[in-house]
Amino acid sequence: MDPAPTLHVRGALTDAELEALHATAFGHDPGATPWGRRLADHSLTWVTARHDGRLVGFVNVVGDGGVHAILLDTCVAPDVRGRGVGRALVAAAVEQARAAGCRWVHADDEPHLVAFYEDACGLRPTAAGLVRLV
Repeated sequence: MDPAPTLHVRGALTDAELEALHATAFGHDPGATPWGRRLADHSLTWVTARHDGRLVGFVNVVGDGGVHAILLDTCVAPDVRGRGVGRALVAAAVEQARAAGCRWVHADDEPHLVAFYEDACGLRPTAAGLVRLV
């Protein structure tokens, strides 16, 4: 894949293409998530990555209306992983949160994502609580 994917802040996308990327990236069957409505209703911003018109990366940034932003649904198509796309998405999301007046950016991660979020993207670990609801 050459050249690198192009990043777009609040990039246009369809529910179907984001659902397909999300399903492929996270290993689940595609559903019918109303992504456009969800982004419009809850997001501070989002960043997309496209290569030759194809959606290959995405990160959602939600805010608390104050100084906190949270990265959600960071995903990169499996065939373009390891090429810096995820790191570029997170860096762009952090810059957008900063520009919106946020002072903190949070991201949940699991042990297999520590190298990505902490080593590649520079987030530092914190202790957090979690309750699984379903």
